[in-house]
Amino acid sequence: MKVLISGASGLIGTELQKQLKDLGHTPLTLVRRATRNDSEVFWNPKNHELDPNLLEDVDAIINLAGATTGKLPWTKKYKAELISSRLDSTKTIVDAIAKSNNKPKVLISGSASGFYGDTKDTLLTEDSPKGEGFLADLASQWETEALKAQGNTRVVLVRTTMVMSRKLGALGRLLPILRLGVGGPLGSGKQWWAWISLPDEAGAIIHLINTESAAGAYNLTAPEPATCKEIIQGLGKELGRPTIIPVPAFALKLAFWEGAQELLLCSQKMSADRLLSTGFKFTHPTLKSACEWVCSKSE
Repeated sequence: MKVLISGASGLIGTELQKQLKDLGHTPLTLVRRATRNDSEVFWNPKNHELDPNLLEDVDAIINLAGATTGKLPWTKKYKAELISSRLDSTKTIVDAIAKSNNKPKVLISGSASGFYGDTKDTLLTEDSPKGEGFLADLASQWETEALKAQGNTRVVLVRTTMVMSRKLGALGRLLPILRLGVGGPLGSGKQWWAWISLPDEAGAIIHLINTESAAGAYNLTAPEPATCKEIIQGLGKELGRPTIIPVPAFALKLAFWEGAQELLLCSQKMSADRLLSTGFKFTHPTLKSACEWVCSKSE
């Protein structure tokens, strides 16, 4: 397959390129500068520029473009960037698909667990309603834009959770603190943190490309739910470090404003059943296996 990726230089995009190449596929990357080789495709989402002729031999598109929500605190200006970076990119891709003569078979479009908002101990399936808050509104708008490609191609919405990796992403700031032995739960630590390992995140996306019956929303989350405290303790155990110093909720809110509540303190217990029903096999189905991989020095 030829697979076109937006957001290809990010954490998930980089892993996707690696896995696609390992499987014998050809990843193509969308870039906003002059192309340097045949694996790059120019676009300018701010101006809605993407030549539909460049999609003629593309089998699938993976749309991951969007400014990171992990840059805290969210100022009014940055929130506008979070919105525009997702909606402009998705609209540009959807419009190019509509105008292309030989349309890609599938569009895998990014979304997020933030769609559900703070749901305490409720188990979230893909049928659960949209929640409240900035991230819920953002994810909903993002999905709505992607679904406009229906009728032209199969559309899959991947509601991504916290992606556990060794260096970057959600654990990029946390792991160095835990290695020093001065980390601990955030707030009460009782909030559910939906999670998935980086190899499983990319693997699930590729699996959904290949699963012709897959359409609509899928929770990209591991099958074993865990709380913030359990994840912190699991990582601490693998690192051989104590995790007894909690970070008070008021301190997080003071430092990170709205983002603290919606990203760090909110509770989301998500079901992986729909993804599992497609036959996907997790490399890291348990928190222990994921923590072992994250903290391991070997590849």
